[in-house]
Amino acid sequence: MLVLKNLVHQFLEYIESEKNRSGKTVENYACYLRRFLDWTKIQNITKPEQLTLDGMRAYRLWLNRLHKEKPLKKNTQNYHTIAIRSFLKYLAKRDIKTLAPKKIELAKIPQRTVAFLEGDDLNRFLTAPSRTQEPNIIQKRDQAILEMLFSTGLRVSELAGLCRGSVNLSKDEFTVKGTGKKYRVVFLSPRGKECLRTYLDARKDSLNPLFIRHDRAFNAKQSKQDEGEHHLTPRSIQRLVRRYARIAGLTKKVTPHVMRHSFATDLLTKGTDMRSVQSLLGHASITTTQIYARITNRQLRDIHTHP
Repeated sequence: MLVLKNLVHQFLEYIESEKNRSGKTVENYACYLRRFLDWTKIQNITKPEQLTLDGMRAYRLWLNRLHKEKPLKKNTQNYHTIAIRSFLKYLAKRDIKTLAPKKIELAKIPQRTVAFLEGDDLNRFLTAPSRTQEPNIIQKRDQAILEMLFSTGLRVSELAGLCRGSVNLSKDEFTVKGTGKKYRVVFLSPRGKECLRTYLDARKDSLNPLFIRHDRAFNAKQSKQDEGEHHLTPRSIQRLVRRYARIAGLTKKVTPHVMRHSFATDLLTKGTDMRSVQSLLGHASITTTQIYARITNRQLRDIHTHP
């Protein structure tokens, strides 16, 4: 008997084992589909053939009213819908009779805005570590982190996960494993490479993580088993980015992802084609990258109007 609850469980196993989705993606899909199953239980829907377009409209309305005080954002509701469409595609692949996924439309949402740094703001931010009273080794580490974020477009999790052995400074490129366990080539800028080399030359330890803590609790003589305690986490990097934005006197919110946006915008403004930027960012779809086109087109128009 084909029961929705069992099919959802099989779908989650399928995207994990056969589609090679990341653990976080599987976790998110499980959350969205669990909420969908909550609704089907209320509606006494247990079989895939009971799913209808009218039913999906009712579900979207239920989802929109789920939290009266703080309703789910439209893009969050769309994530739920995308998970359901993926689930329905999986059922169709298995020739299980159900609602056609293409009949379910996503909610229209306002155009996404992208924050990024450029010009004097960017320069003040990148040089902020040198204007602190931190020990020299921390200044060098943080300078390397900021330069790496801007000049490579790495996600904060990718940057935090780097090891010494994964970055060969005799070359200007290295490979990183991004979302969906997909590998891509990342290129080092001359400035980023020099900052990283300066930091690593100043270190006296043999620990493998590329970026580590340098506080009072740090002990370079710790064994390899203790490396996890010294590894700089994504959360730590987010905090130091916010700190240097304040030191630079920036009023806008600056995060590691804002630096990723800055990287992409800078490339496009300099004439890099969209497909190349997509590859450098590790985007699965060109649609995701095209968000930057509106920004760069506006910048070019301003330059043309006010040369």
